Amino acid sequence: TMLRLLSSLLFVALASGCGRPSHNPSTRVVNGEDAVPYSWPWQVSLQYEKNGDFHHTCGGSLIDPEWVMTAGHCISSSLTYQVVLGEYDRAENEGAEQVIPINAEDLFVHPLWNPNCVACGNDIALIKLSRPAVLGDSVQLACLPPAGDILPNEAPCYISGWGRLVTGGPLPDKLQQALLPVVEYERCSKWDWWGSSVKKTMVCAGGDIRSGCNGDSGGPLNCPAADGSWQVHGVTSFVSAFGCNTRKKPTVFTRVSAFNDWIEETMASH
Repeated sequence: TMLRLLSSLLFVALASGCGRPSHNPSTRVVNGEDAVPYSWPWQVSLQYEKNGDFHHTCGGSLIDPEWVMTAGHCISSSLTYQVVLGEYDRAENEGAEQVIPINAEDLFVHPLWNPNCVACGNDIALIKLSRPAVLGDSVQLACLPPAGDILPNEAPCYISGWGRLVTGGPLPDKLQQALLPVVEYERCSKWDWWGSSVKKTMVCAGGDIRSGCNGDSGGPLNCPAADGSWQVHGVTSFVSAFGCNTRKKPTVFTRVSAFNDWIEETMASH
């Protein structure tokens, strides 16, 4: 019974160890709004170095104290990166930030990702941090959904990130969030929607009013689970070339539940 007790305790620890922000996300929704500070505590800013300064390029999700999940298209082998955890207002040093350098050999892009074919899928990457994150109120782990899990149409998910506020517009200082209801594959893959550009290994969410935009890439699609926690079901992948919030062109995400095996194998072998 001691062993059984230990394994049940471990399960509880695992179950409660992710996806539960100390600060609850707000419920009011407009086109996109300032998030409640630290209400998405697994959200990271992925930054690249240019002329001695680091610049935000993509979002990401902390899925383990040493691992961040982001999009394949966010990673270039020719750039130097750092990850900032516990970030809220990029214009201010608020004291909760953890800036962690990334070693070039610790970038793992999915082997089937093809930068010339975003619609082919596999737009996912893992980054191993050079030192473990310190977890607390402002930095927590994301939960991943069970393998193969498919969200129902209209599931109330939130995108979060520091992406552009309008097509071609500025990047915000404060972390933004927007409610993006899921659009089921059957609708999203209709010819006048995304057609064959969307695959079953992707999730569509949002629509003509609210959407992701450049700079949100790699960040999470946060969806409520039955137990009250949040799960990251999507990695922000692409929007329409006609603009971020184009009608019948919801934001498209890599479906995390299609890649559980690759995620687990990559983390276990490095």
